[in-house]
Amino acid sequence: MAAPKRRRPDTPVTHDVWPGQPFPLGATYDGEGVNFSLFSEVAERVELCLFDDDGLETCLRLDENTAFCWHGYVPGLRPGQRYGFRVSGVWEPQQGVRCNRSKLLLDPYAKAIQGDVVYEPAIFGHVIGPDGSPLDAANFEDSAPFVPRSVVTDPTFDWNGDTSPKRPLHETIIYEMHVKGFTKLNPKLPPEIRGTYAGLAHPSSIRYLQELGVTAVELMPIHQFVHDGFLLGRGLRNYWGYNSIGYFAPHAEYASRRGGVDAITEFREMVKALHRAGLEVILDVVYNHTAEGNERGPTLCFRGIDNRAYYRLVHDRPEYYLDYTGTGNSLNMRNPHVLQLIMDSLRYWVLDMHVDGFRFDLAATLARELHDVDRLSAFFDLIQQDSVLSRVKLIAEPWDVGEGGYQVGNFPPLWSEWNGKYRDAIRDYWRGAEGTLAEFASRLTGSSDLYAGTGRQPYASINFVTSHDGFTMRDLVSYNEKHNEANGDENRDGESHNRSWNHGVEGPTDDKAINALREQQMRNFMATLLLSQGVPMILGGDEWGRTQLGNNNTYCHDSELTWFDWEHQHAGLLAFTRKLIALRKAHPTFMRRRWFQGRRLHGVGVEDISWLTPQGTHMTDEDWTAGFAKSLMVFLNGAAIAGRGPRGERIEDNSFLLLFNAHHEPVVFTLGLVGGKTRWYTCIDTSLPAPRRRKSLAGGDRITVAARSLLVLSDSERC
Repeated sequence: MAAPKRRRPDTPVTHDVWPGQPFPLGATYDGEGVNFSLFSEVAERVELCLFDDDGLETCLRLDENTAFCWHGYVPGLRPGQRYGFRVSGVWEPQQGVRCNRSKLLLDPYAKAIQGDVVYEPAIFGHVIGPDGSPLDAANFEDSAPFVPRSVVTDPTFDWNGDTSPKRPLHETIIYEMHVKGFTKLNPKLPPEIRGTYAGLAHPSSIRYLQELGVTAVELMPIHQFVHDGFLLGRGLRNYWGYNSIGYFAPHAEYASRRGGVDAITEFREMVKALHRAGLEVILDVVYNHTAEGNERGPTLCFRGIDNRAYYRLVHDRPEYYLDYTGTGNSLNMRNPHVLQLIMDSLRYWVLDMHVDGFRFDLAATLARELHDVDRLSAFFDLIQQDSVLSRVKLIAEPWDVGEGGYQVGNFPPLWSEWNGKYRDAIRDYWRGAEGTLAEFASRLTGSSDLYAGTGRQPYASINFVTSHDGFTMRDLVSYNEKHNEANGDENRDGESHNRSWNHGVEGPTDDKAINALREQQMRNFMATLLLSQGVPMILGGDEWGRTQLGNNNTYCHDSELTWFDWEHQHAGLLAFTRKLIALRKAHPTFMRRRWFQGRRLHGVGVEDISWLTPQGTHMTDEDWTAGFAKSLMVFLNGAAIAGRGPRGERIEDNSFLLLFNAHHEPVVFTLGLVGGKTRWYTCIDTSLPAPRRRKSLAGGDRITVAARSLLVLSDSERC
């Protein structure tokens, strides 16, 4: 970034500053000028710094202070104006106060951000000691040449009647994806839009998602984020984006044009295009921490505005930061202005950017009132009563790295959760771990043990086998150990206990038998995921067998390692996944809105669900607890199994019989007359690389289920 020129003291200021209004916070264009407002309880003076096209800086003092909001109105300013703030006040790190006028600060409410951080000593509020540690002395070097600018935006946009698909959660199929990674190597896209919002909005991208059959895309972080200095020093980048610095601004690097405000228009056009295709947009949001890190980190925004308000500090040593996230800091959810920032941000993305929901990274941190995770914290109370946010999809990653941070099953009724216990149980079952049958059954049917007691339904469980954080599905069946050497941390980073199985060889192999078994296991994982009760989430690229070469922590690789390789798709697995998604969407049996009762249905005479041994007998307590048992049969009764629809219509469906065999040898199953059914038809057989002609079976037949495979039968030939 070119160094801005500071205006000479004798240069006349050409901008008037009127008192303006304290609300809304941020920069608000009204057609004739711009109102600016910045919250700071510790500031003694706040200056608005404007930058012209030549990089010349003009600082205007904001003299009005209402309820700790420093504000002023500048007539004549227009969208595209670049600006920042300088905050004067006390520098006392031992008291948690870090004001430093020499640091140009981003607007926390900036809706567009332009430029990158350049890691020079000037961006730090403190003097750096010889060993790299912060000293108590303030650093008075001007940071403006090395930090981004906030940009004034125009709020108007023609949505052309855009409306959300608003698909019920129990009918949702989520596709977790990275905007850049999904589009960067797609040969069907024009080169200039690969890796961008426009690339995702392109008809080719949307056609792929429609043909796959998913109903929602969950975008990895697109809030403006910062690349860590230590990564840049290694020639790496913060690819995942969990390093937010602007909670209102779409990340500018994902726009095909880098003019700051262009990212907003391009993001909106993307949402509009996805909505037209019937696809919802869910954002992965990171409100638990910021890119400023701990006491050693740069001063880019919040730290220099009001450090004590924005961050959790150690009570008796406020020069240090409480860290429940593993990133150096945690936002201070006890401060009403921080809560206001987050709520304003969420509402902005719903009302102004038309997104359909949020997945909250390390959401347990948001619930920490003091130190413990509080299910009834102020944050959840605010969401509950908010007329906008209480109506969108709310998904928690229900853990953080602090004590007591693992909170799967403990979030409030409006929330769904990433179900880490589902992931672990499904992985354990299919790799043949002992004593997994009972938990596998619970996870398959929606995890009622986790969610039913809090008034929630099966769709509270976001089921996944893989996610961005960990192995891809292909790597899950190809590696016993993580291989993260390329990250530069001597393979110490990333999860070590992956519940993975390489099937005899670590990594790629020419052994046809091993490759065939790996592919079969991927079909097992995908079939289990898409036939489980709850909401399935597919990691983008798993549907065709994408690999990251055993790296289970690719957060720092913006390269071919993480970009989707469109030229090398596993066509058979892709076709299999499409078939499974179509099967799920066609049958409400797999998308129940209510829990199984496990008892006879009124007027039907058979149970809504039955658990059977391979011999066709009902499972006993002894059967469930037998450590060696790895096979079972599940009957799903389609007769009014999903109850009634939203308009009271009676819903009926096929009945299904799921035959699971995680044993290393084939197992003979006896169908019997389960559910009173006399005829069954094969729908899915994961032991086959390609579907064969549908087979008809009589109610009393015996059928051999191949080792490590799943067979799905329907009582209707049309399944």
